[in-house]
Amino acid sequence: MDMKITDILNPACIRLNMEATSKSDVLVKMVDLLDAGGKVLDKVKLHSVIHEREKLMSTGIGNGVALPHGKTDAVQESMIALATLQQPIDFDALDDNPVSIIILLVGTDSNVGLHLRLLSRISRMVGSEQFRTALMHAKSVDDVMLLLASQEEERL
Repeated sequence: MDMKITDILNPACIRLNMEATSKSDVLVKMVDLLDAGGKVLDKVKLHSVIHEREKLMSTGIGNGVALPHGKTDAVQESMIALATLQQPIDFDALDDNPVSIIILLVGTDSNVGLHLRLLSRISRMVGSEQFRTALMHAKSVDDVMLLLASQEEERL
């Protein structure tokens, strides 16, 4: 059975209208958000994994979206945190546009296949302008979960 994003995304790891001033600020806050889900074993290590990945190449994939990600044993299982930003920030994105949707995906070293499937599924979702607009207009965590569930239904 393939894991769905909604199976992995803990509502506690969603933040709407997050305040962030910079790329490094938002990455710290995203790791904190993930930590709020209660399954992070080593927050410091997780933080460094995400920062190191970001140094290799920006995960600002364009259209106002950043998809920071990494694989590590600092988490027990695949985890996702999602945030929309109050004000867009510069994320060194591929299209040079500022970013206002951040989705952090962290996988385990032992399950790379799942990590890659989730990454491609999230990429497809945020590739839709309709989805991005709906996400930016979401008023609550429930709205976000319903939006993700409906997107996944359509894809399957």
